[in-house]
Amino acid sequence: MALLKQLNLLSGVVRRTIFGNVKSFHQTAALCKVEDRKAMLASLPSKDEGTIGERSIDIDSMIDKKTSIFPDANTPTALFNGVPFNEIPICHIRVSPNNTIISITDAKGVPQFIRSCGIEGFKNTRKGTNIAAQATAISISTRAIERGYKTVRVTVRGLGPGRMVRFV
Repeated sequence: MALLKQLNLLSGVVRRTIFGNVKSFHQTAALCKVEDRKAMLASLPSKDEGTIGERSIDIDSMIDKKTSIFPDANTPTALFNGVPFNEIPICHIRVSPNNTIISITDAKGVPQFIRSCGIEGFKNTRKGTNIAAQATAISISTRAIERGYKTVRVTVRGLGPGRMVRFV
């Protein structure tokens, strides 16, 4: 028994003198972590695109119609729902990265009413979202329908997140 204790002490002393200056060093499999991450990402469901039409819109569906989409010399006198084009009220949409302002004017350009994302109750950075623009468009369109407007011309100015949401 005493011999075992002496051997243990001796082995501890030898171990400390031989390996005293050597630090422990551990090895990890970095490659396994990369493969594990790839497998984990592949197993996840695809990224949700959010509300339908929030990030993308199918413009080709508008082009597929056989009617002419570009104005020509006969456009001012062309009838849309029984009203000449030059007498149709105009919906002006001004889009910026921070806000969307929509106004409806008569055919001569006199403003009838104006709505913006700020008027709808969206404040600060929320005014620049396409959801705020969509809420503003719904609000002004219900007011236009109440006034009896059935057809409007649309002009769009600017670039921002709410630009194409209104056309869906």
